[in-house]
Amino acid sequence: MNIFRKFSGSQIIAGGFFLLILIGAFLLSLPVSSASGEPTNYFDCVFTATSALCVTGLVVLDTGTYWSVFGKFIIIALIQIGGVGFMSLATMPVIFAGKKISFSQRMLVKDSLGISVVNGVVKLLKKILLLVVTTELIGAALLSIVFVPQFGFKKGILYGLFHSISAFCNAGFDIMGNFSSLTAYQSSVIVNVTIMLLIIFGGLGFVVLVDGIHFKLRKKISLQSKVVLIVTSILIIFPTILFFLLEKGNSLATMTLKDSILASLFQVVSPRTAGFNTLELASLRESTSFLMIILMFIGGSPGSTAGGLKTTTIFVIIVSALSLIKNKPRVEAFKRTISYDIVNKALIILCLAFFLIITGTMIISFTNPEFSFMQVLYEVTSAYATVGLTLGITPKLNLIARVVLIIIMYFGRVGSLTVLYSFIKPDNKTGYEYPKEDVEIG
Repeated sequence: MNIFRKFSGSQIIAGGFFLLILIGAFLLSLPVSSASGEPTNYFDCVFTATSALCVTGLVVLDTGTYWSVFGKFIIIALIQIGGVGFMSLATMPVIFAGKKISFSQRMLVKDSLGISVVNGVVKLLKKILLLVVTTELIGAALLSIVFVPQFGFKKGILYGLFHSISAFCNAGFDIMGNFSSLTAYQSSVIVNVTIMLLIIFGGLGFVVLVDGIHFKLRKKISLQSKVVLIVTSILIIFPTILFFLLEKGNSLATMTLKDSILASLFQVVSPRTAGFNTLELASLRESTSFLMIILMFIGGSPGSTAGGLKTTTIFVIIVSALSLIKNKPRVEAFKRTISYDIVNKALIILCLAFFLIITGTMIISFTNPEFSFMQVLYEVTSAYATVGLTLGITPKLNLIARVVLIIIMYFGRVGSLTVLYSFIKPDNKTGYEYPKEDVEIG
């Protein structure tokens, strides 16, 4: 019996992620996966596998020093699967073999990619995978310019490839060792610019990237692409200026103007939602940390490797609020009408995001009172938005807090609605309507 017919799309995607986490954790727990040759605590492996598959980057064990070459390979494989989508990768052998995939499989790929139509999904998938491979190889080649002279040819190439995949998939995993991320490359224009471009391209969304490739032919782009590009530009330019102003007398005080601008730009791009850092995050002002929490919460764009609330969600919420303030009968943007179904979905996602972050912060703050509220909120938001930035408390958290972060990372990557729909059966009863009665709300 075809498995795709037994379960709903939400159940297959949510269950598939869960199963891959368990498999990944099992492989990481093997002695061959650790540098010491000793088996690793399975729960630590579950945390690492969840973080990798959910392209988050929060770790309880240092990726660079603890894991063997095999362990690092498992981690980067999980990152690639989580970034592109396991359903997309699972159907590629069938497509390249020249066989047709069923309608149900096409629907799963559509949901996995976060697109709204099923027509042309196979052609789109081929373009996306070609784009992913090409972009990651170019990124690896550019990073190797710096890494090969430092680590040698073979190791430099592998370091370039690992960090290119991690950056494009917005994972934030690094293998520099000692939880240092990219702080050693604070002044390297090649490393900073390459990583930032990979993060941005990965966070724009596959549909937007393909839309951009075909722009010369179509002479126009979709509403989604316009929204993503405009919101992304705003969230890069203005926060960079604000970060520079907040930190120029603090973490940027001893740096040159060029390095200060580069560091400000990098620290603003990374929270959406890559997880690399070139500055010591614990040294930032609380106001700057809160700015990064906001950027993490918003995140990247739908159908991308990034997490968070999503740029389009925040755009729809703002536009709908402005429409209500202006007493408009419809929600409009760029001479297009946005349906109230989309507005309602955006509000649901916002409410679920707040619920997860608030609940997670309360539980971890209560069970780990040695950490400040800001530290916990930062960590929880990073987990929800699958960012991976940390103020250094993740390895010190107790078991309860780690379980909470695992759940939040899972919801953040798979999607709160997808997870809920895998358990809740939609109510399609539309044959009646209850009497209307208003309530005062303000």
